[in-house]
Amino acid sequence: MRYRINDQVVLLCMPKDGPVGPLAPYLRSFAQFLSQQGYTRCYLRRHLMLATRFSHWLQHRHIRSRRISSEHVRKYLRHRYRDRQANEGDSAVLGHLIEFLRTKRAIPDAKISAPLSPAERCARSYERYLREDRALAKATIVNYVPFIADFLRDRFGARPVRLSRLRAADVIRFVQSRARRLHVKRAKLMTGALRSFFQYARLRGEVTLDLAAAVPIVASWSMASIPRAIAPEQTRKLLASIDRKTAMGRRDYAIVLLLARLGLRSGEVTALELNDIDWSTGQLSVRGKAGRRSEMPLPVDVGRAVAAYLRQARPPCTSRRVFVRTKAPVRGFLGVSGVGSIIRHRLQRAGIIAPTYGAHQFRHGLASDMLHRGASLAEIGAVLGHQHPDTTRIYTKIDLKALHTLAQPWPGGVR
Repeated sequence: MRYRINDQVVLLCMPKDGPVGPLAPYLRSFAQFLSQQGYTRCYLRRHLMLATRFSHWLQHRHIRSRRISSEHVRKYLRHRYRDRQANEGDSAVLGHLIEFLRTKRAIPDAKISAPLSPAERCARSYERYLREDRALAKATIVNYVPFIADFLRDRFGARPVRLSRLRAADVIRFVQSRARRLHVKRAKLMTGALRSFFQYARLRGEVTLDLAAAVPIVASWSMASIPRAIAPEQTRKLLASIDRKTAMGRRDYAIVLLLARLGLRSGEVTALELNDIDWSTGQLSVRGKAGRRSEMPLPVDVGRAVAAYLRQARPPCTSRRVFVRTKAPVRGFLGVSGVGSIIRHRLQRAGIIAPTYGAHQFRHGLASDMLHRGASLAEIGAVLGHQHPDTTRIYTKIDLKALHTLAQPWPGGVR
């Protein structure tokens, strides 16, 4: 028998009344959800057939919807693979189904498998403080909290956390043991997290000592590294290598232009939404670090590239992000790694040996090019959205011609 789910999916070998089991009432809405995510008809049929068989298996074992969990998916797949070859994609398909059912509140949320340790509970409280009271950026919270959890586990283990028992020696010992294994930037991030945590603990009255002052300073030279900037000719070669006849090519071309012409960070490109572009005034509203907003002029060539992508290549979806995946599920990038992957792939495909394979080199490249064209550090800082002049000073190291004029001759001359 044939059973029609919607105008795209017809399931074969079904009873005339349709699918059975606890999931049967949700299959039509699941099909609609998948269609909105950009899945093709072939994938829709596969998803729905597997979901239907899973529902039948649940009914055979008298499992109601409110009892369904991810564990049932694992058991069903073991049963399914007894008489057929395993398919790695089946687990992902049923994973999509489980998440969909949870959003519809058809099945309970996943349970926490193990209780939190005292150190983890304390770290979670600190995390809530950063998010709710301090309103810090998500990236800062994600970086800070693991350091604090590690420190608390190192000091208290599985025992109850008594912050009043902390001493300066505990802090110094922890920093010294961890810093030698970390890059300088990560080590400085760790010490910043510890100072923030001890200020939080003192604010709560759990610590009377000023332990923030006891956190050692990680030694580092100011402006020790030279910004690794992609050369203008490499950027031009990269742009010329992108095939703009394809949907992916139009998207990637627009992304590279935003990085190279405006110096945006990969996170700023990822976070761009449709209403951030004012086409009437040619302005772009950018979400920078710590949630700061800045208005930037949209150059004509960049605007044309973005408009061409939106009109001719962006797949229909519910996401408000400007740039979305070209394959299902169609949605905005989940993190900055999406833009980084695009740049790495494009550079490798074009055969360009760039200073790095990341997106930040375009930001350095824009600053370097502006400096060589005679722009002041204040102008460069304004374009890049720097809050402090010291952040822009590192680009003075790129202008080697100007630095040569300051160099003193070696005593005795060259031998």
